[in-house]
Amino acid sequence: GDDWCYISSGTWSLMGAELDSPIISAQTLADNFTNEGGVGGTIRFLKNIMGLWLVQECRRSLDRSGQSISYADLTEQAAQASAFTAIINPDDASFMNPPDMPTAVRDYCRRTGQNTPDDMGSLVRTCLEGLAFRYRWVKEQLEIHRGKPIRRIHIVGGGSQNRLLNQLAADACGCEVVAGPIEATALGNVVVQAMASGDLKSLAEGREVITRSFPTETFHPKPAATRAWDDHYATFRKLIG
Repeated sequence: GDDWCYISSGTWSLMGAELDSPIISAQTLADNFTNEGGVGGTIRFLKNIMGLWLVQECRRSLDRSGQSISYADLTEQAAQASAFTAIINPDDASFMNPPDMPTAVRDYCRRTGQNTPDDMGSLVRTCLEGLAFRYRWVKEQLEIHRGKPIRRIHIVGGGSQNRLLNQLAADACGCEVVAGPIEATALGNVVVQAMASGDLKSLAEGREVITRSFPTETFHPKPAATRAWDDHYATFRKLIG
């Protein structure tokens, strides 16, 4: 169908839709969407989002201080932390390459008149919630530019292993999230080569093979959680101007 979009989730999040032709307008330019050539003459209409770089840099800060904590443990700490301690715009320029990411996040919160996340669990949760808010905004812009609703988000790549972010995305966006496969880049490469050699007849057939061959996990929005995201979304909109 055509009621879905994708997020290639990793250091960056690339969020967009697959189209038959580009969308070129003053508004898509203002919203910083790109039209990139895709397989089979399609267009990848997408926007770059900061992604898990925020969490990677928080972990790097811990490493520098002599604390070795796995991503799984950081995510578990974030899952246990209170929701909406503070709200950040993950694409703010201050997060591009700061000397210390935890300091940059706390400075941003102080600068915008918010509470500061003091422990690492709250800090990582603030980063993940900021990404989910950004996903919601991009989803809304995709719906406006395409003139069609989006009812499902496919999250692929290494970041699809972050189950907390997947659930936050489902709750924030109010739609189903399908996570996986993890090695999306390599699998796409294999499928295109199989199409070129004639072993697969179409992109649709290649996607069907991938669907049968690799596990995915579906996350459904929780109504109570989605209402809480609705309550805080206006704050995020103000932060991004």
